[in-house]
Amino acid sequence: MIEISDAGDDRLADYVRLREVNLRRLLEEEHGLFIAEGDKVIRRAADAGFEPRSFLLAPRWLDSLQDVLEKWPDKPVYVVSEELAEQVTGFHVHRGALASYKRQAAVPLADLLTAGVRRIAIFDDIVDHTNVGAGFRAAAALGVGLVLVTPTCADPLYRRSIKVSMGTVFQVPWTRLQSWPGDLELLQEKGYVAAAMALADDSITLDELAAREDDKLALIFGTEGHGLKPNVLRRADLTVRIPMAAGVDSLNVASSAAVAFYATRP
Repeated sequence: MIEISDAGDDRLADYVRLREVNLRRLLEEEHGLFIAEGDKVIRRAADAGFEPRSFLLAPRWLDSLQDVLEKWPDKPVYVVSEELAEQVTGFHVHRGALASYKRQAAVPLADLLTAGVRRIAIFDDIVDHTNVGAGFRAAAALGVGLVLVTPTCADPLYRRSIKVSMGTVFQVPWTRLQSWPGDLELLQEKGYVAAAMALADDSITLDELAAREDDKLALIFGTEGHGLKPNVLRRADLTVRIPMAAGVDSLNVASSAAVAFYATRP
């Protein structure tokens, strides 16, 4: 336990200026870390086997997180006031609890395609961290076996993504694709039907997709606003739409994902 009262203490470097997305991205890529915010998320990261670098806690969390801290007795626990935590991070820290964790090495796509994975979600170029986190939460809640993010998709382990997902990003296996949309070929070779969620003249409805009862299904969701690019749609096996009412053309991408996951559940 290390009590700190100076916001400029170098030992708090992992937690400085968390609002600055670009700075955080550089720091996290350089040092291979991510930030877990809130006691539940800290616990879920620990339960998923991630190794902490350090903890930043207000005194009131020391007892309730004691079992987590005892697993890593050699890791520093920086004890600060909630006011100091806000000063260091640049925002109001949710419940005064943060932890810095080491990232794990990415698992190759081929190693994740096990026999039990029937449904895959692919998030293509989704740039909003909130949408990524909400998509992961829906995937975990509705039994999606694997999530794939394309090279230009926002980071699922960015603090905001993790927080919105309520830590479920640690529960669902996922990896970042290295060749997109070329990686669709591997999925199709493994028997997955690639279903692109998009408004297109030749699209089928989500109800029609669900009625097919495909044994293996990869649902592809595109970026906010413009959706999926033509080169992705050309490689997909099907294009699928969610019928809308009242003149609404589409749902938010995270909402669309939740609806599609529910409709196509095994």
